[in-house]
Amino acid sequence: MTQMARSEDVLSEVVRTLIDVVGEDFLLDFEVTRDTTLNDDLALESIEFVALSEKLQRSYGERVDFPDFIAGMDLEQIMTMTVGDLVSHIESRLS
Repeated sequence: MTQMARSEDVLSEVVRTLIDVVGEDFLLDFEVTRDTTLNDDLALESIEFVALSEKLQRSYGERVDFPDFIAGMDLEQIMTMTVGDLVSHIESRLS
């Protein structure tokens, strides 16, 4: 599998997980891309962010340590986090 294909697979998994967390109806008229922000674009609430982290942790296992990933960020970074940031973190941990 090429790096590009794996990147697209991870992006697809993150989007599927987001749909599971926020509901399909919320994302019907909205295309989630790498540039989509979790706070501004998706208005993810803290409980939804926790649910997203838990579901992705189950999908990717202990290698993808989301609490550690978040712990290394300041508030500004957390507030501006994008889907692409999550995808990049997952990819870096799977390499």
